[in-house]
Amino acid sequence: MDDLPVLRAGDADRDALARDLREHFAAGRLTEAEFGERLDATYRATTIRELDALRADLPDPRPLPAPAAPRELARRRIYQDAGAVVILNVGCVAVWAAGGGGSFWPEWVMLVSGLRLLRDGWRLLGPAADQAVPSRRRDRRRLPR
Repeated sequence: MDDLPVLRAGDADRDALARDLREHFAAGRLTEAEFGERLDATYRATTIRELDALRADLPDPRPLPAPAAPRELARRRIYQDAGAVVILNVGCVAVWAAGGGGSFWPEWVMLVSGLRLLRDGWRLLGPAADQAVPSRRRDRRRLPR
């Protein structure tokens, strides 16, 4: 760690640590004397290493965001799939129109892509939703071919 360059601390770095120290003090992790000493040392610090030493024994005061529920992940997946279906169908209609019309062949693309979207929606969001479907697909894509 000594071979790393010593980086200078800026006002924003010191202010961020002071804010964190206030949260730790409010949470009861620091006594009033410790808080005062660390706050003074924070504003005297000139390097990032000195600031890191002042927070070394304290946890990160900002909690991690809660992971999304499986049902919410499935809903996002369906929205993404629906967007892809719309883009595909609009593209097919544009090709059909640019080709001079005639028999409306994009209806078959719309039918197949719409049925696939309904099937996946039922699997992911239906009453007996199989939440393992997205992970199986993801795992299958990662396998070497």
